[in-house]
Amino acid sequence: MSKDLSVPPEIPKEDGRPKWDNKFQYILSCIGFAVGLGNVWRFPYLCQIHGGGAFLIPYFIALLFEGIPLLHLELALGQCLRKGSIGAWNTISPYLGGVGVGSWMVSVLVSLYYNTVLTWVMWYFINSFQEPLPWSVCPLNENRTGLNEECYESTAVNYFWYRKTLNITPDVTESGTLQWWLILCLAACWAIVYLCTIRGIETTGKAIYVTAIFPYLVLTIFLIHGLTLPGATDGLTYLFTPNLNTLKNPRVWLDAATQIFFSLSLAFGGLIAFSSYNPPKNDCEKDAVTVAIVNSMTSLYASIPVFSILGFKATTGYWDCLDRNIISIINEFDLPEESIMRQNYTAWISSLNSSYPEKIAGLKLKSCDLQEFLDQSVSGTGLAFIIFTQAIILMPGSQAWAILFFIMLFSLGLSSMFGNIEGVFTPLLELQIISKSIPKELLSGIICLICFLIALCFTLRSGSYWIDIFDSYAGSLPLLVIAFFEVIGVAYVYKIKRFSKDVKWMTGRKPNLYWQITWTFISPLLLLIVFVAFVTLQIQKPPSYAAWNPKYEGFPMKEEKVYPLWVLAICVLLAVLPCVCVPLVALFHLIKRMCRSKDPSFVPPEVFSCQGANSNFSHPKE
Repeated sequence: MSKDLSVPPEIPKEDGRPKWDNKFQYILSCIGFAVGLGNVWRFPYLCQIHGGGAFLIPYFIALLFEGIPLLHLELALGQCLRKGSIGAWNTISPYLGGVGVGSWMVSVLVSLYYNTVLTWVMWYFINSFQEPLPWSVCPLNENRTGLNEECYESTAVNYFWYRKTLNITPDVTESGTLQWWLILCLAACWAIVYLCTIRGIETTGKAIYVTAIFPYLVLTIFLIHGLTLPGATDGLTYLFTPNLNTLKNPRVWLDAATQIFFSLSLAFGGLIAFSSYNPPKNDCEKDAVTVAIVNSMTSLYASIPVFSILGFKATTGYWDCLDRNIISIINEFDLPEESIMRQNYTAWISSLNSSYPEKIAGLKLKSCDLQEFLDQSVSGTGLAFIIFTQAIILMPGSQAWAILFFIMLFSLGLSSMFGNIEGVFTPLLELQIISKSIPKELLSGIICLICFLIALCFTLRSGSYWIDIFDSYAGSLPLLVIAFFEVIGVAYVYKIKRFSKDVKWMTGRKPNLYWQITWTFISPLLLLIVFVAFVTLQIQKPPSYAAWNPKYEGFPMKEEKVYPLWVLAICVLLAVLPCVCVPLVALFHLIKRMCRSKDPSFVPPEVFSCQGANSNFSHPKE
């Protein structure tokens, strides 16, 4: 397309629309949005608890029949319509406008809590410059006569996370006060997001080169170092050894389907917004396959350094357990030092057990089993801020590794935030209610300021409980509903035949049978099954949460508590609010049409043509 291409006066909106600097920038932005914290702290955990390598079977099946088709659908829609989520679905049919509103609402809700997770990452990053690392030792009590009781009864890592970072309350109903250190970090995080999104893709497109590529560099450094640590092979063997029996468990298939879905950031509206800045003539099919494969390969790639280091942590814990037992035996039997080693520990225990069973029983030796240490599975914040930080303490040069790790997490989260904010920013720019005279910088600033003020509730002492609630309800169920209506809207309202013609016009080839069958039957059916299974599991078990309560009799184990009714009401509201937008908007337009039935201005979606709407664009030369 020549640079001096003139745009007909009847469609001036195409003239001022921002464009990506190049194709690589666009692909990086999509990858950065899709590849997030879940690739590092969720996928390895699912592999670990669901049969290791066996989990990859349902994972790749879900990728093939759910992830890639939905990703292609969203990228094609945005590119064809050149609008954000709300505008795109309104163009296809006013009755589907609620799909866009719902995805916009989810993007807002997720942005609120996602940036608070980055606040925690920033707090740990700042503290990583201390020597020794503040989560490596327990502080003294108030009288300075001994160690802090809460820290002594749990661990230094747990104490720093729950008391020094969150200063958590023992119950979700006890809000507590705002924590000043989290407020400052939250303000800094939103300021960074604002500076990077100040002019939409014009600024995020530049920042993405760093935020999307840097995590791969850090993962590679961790990979090389992790493989040299003792116990790394045990961790990797544990991770990837397939246990095919787990495939009989329906939960494995449900987790695989939901992991693919949420990992690709489908139904947020961010992907539609990103692809809307593409020229209409672009191979969106190849883009979708590329982004999906890179995202899944990143999950696998991240699992290797993560479990190398977790294998090292398990081995170190196993050795410490053996060493404590060895010291007890040597002292009890007055044996020479180094007579019992880790290598001959089992033989000694067998011998002493047969000769002096009463003495051995009286020592109350701990059971040391490497498998038990490897079985200590955890995901999410527990992996990043407890398990991994504990492993970092044991590594030589722990300060440098902590700094690298938290920079990587921040970069991963920031690139995902770009997509979330774009899912909020682009539809607002295109809505008629906001004057075009308002500069992008001001609009972006207002969005970030409002989000910061609302997100202050997450800096309360009970904030982490509410983040779990938002993540479990606002960022899960609504996305399944929105995606279901997306694929139904394209396949049965807009019609798959018409959509296939649009894709052919954009890519130069008609979607093959695989795409048409998945869009029409397989993907919506899979989404429906996942939705029903997801809701069924939620109903079977009363919603509960794990509270950190130093006064709990089982401490340092967490206390399992049931949500009070008013908190349950908020949970339901967060899950239902984005979903209810779909029928409400459709009902609104139906009533509006019935009241103005004689008005011919309501154009049915059948008349829309991607080729006609973008007739002023020429196909770029191959």
